[in-house]
Amino acid sequence: MNAFTIDMGIQAIVLLGVLITAYLTIRFRDLLAAALMFAGMSLLLSLEFYSLHAPDVAIAEAAVGAGVVTAVVVYGIAKTERWEVEG
Repeated sequence: MNAFTIDMGIQAIVLLGVLITAYLTIRFRDLLAAALMFAGMSLLLSLEFYSLHAPDVAIAEAAVGAGVVTAVVVYGIAKTERWEVEG
């Protein structure tokens, strides 16, 4: 059985961060804050991909997930309402 290594600890912390930011993305009523949490989640996922020795996937996730998608979502929020309306 493998011992718990520093790499495994870092991966566990990053994955915990991914789960926390995903939860906050769902729970926020402020759509801009939710979009920024989504960008943070994407950046943490790119760190996870890099730690799993997939740098090409990490670069693509950082560029597309945290960059382009966040910019498009923020632009859409700017054209509509910033706050989610209940009901």
